[in-house]
Amino acid sequence: MKSAEIRGKEDSEIEFDVEQLEKEYFEMRFRSLTEGNANPARIKVIRRDVARMKTILQERNIGIRGQESR
Repeated sequence: MKSAEIRGKEDSEIEFDVEQLEKEYFEMRFRSLTEGNANPARIKVIRRDVARMKTILQERNIGIRGQESR
């Protein structure tokens, strides 16, 4: 997910997406240890998307980059 897409969302939407991605990340990590993973690159993508979303939320809380909490 691109940062421009994330910046267009409300805080609650971003928090919901973070929660869902973290759940998917946990399940993929667990599944990769037990039965192998069909798409190991997806783990990297999820981890980076979560970090990007958390960074944007933090920017909004601090008030930098012209971002305000929504």
